[in-house]
Amino acid sequence: MTHVVEAAWQEMFTVAEGRTREGESLVAGRFAELVRVARGEPLLRQLYPWTGMWELHFSRCTEKRWTWDLPYIGTTGDGRYYVEGPHRSSPRIAETDSAVAAVAMVIDRLPPQCGPAFVGTSDEFAAHEKARSRGLPATD
Repeated sequence: MTHVVEAAWQEMFTVAEGRTREGESLVAGRFAELVRVARGEPLLRQLYPWTGMWELHFSRCTEKRWTWDLPYIGTTGDGRYYVEGPHRSSPRIAETDSAVAAVAMVIDRLPPQCGPAFVGTSDEFAAHEKARSRGLPATD
């Protein structure tokens, strides 16, 4: 795991925990639980975490524009979790009351050799993957 990825996980964990301590909302507490569980899973912890709209996304690269090719987990207003993706237009995979179950659903749907996160942008990652598939030397 790169230092960039570890720092992103640490920052996300710190912010999520802080919101919970401030008593922000049920959603904040459930999101903090989700971050704790996902951060504890080695397959997810090697990916770059990013958030939006109380959703936890996982990227195969470390810089914006992040990849958008993996399932993600969101929280509902009533404290449940949903798994969707890899795109917003994809149908919802499932809902659950358990962060552990939601994380397991994502792990089950990760493509082979998904990680560690590539240090760079999604365009650089795509070029790296294309070269790798042709048997060319790695670009990282």
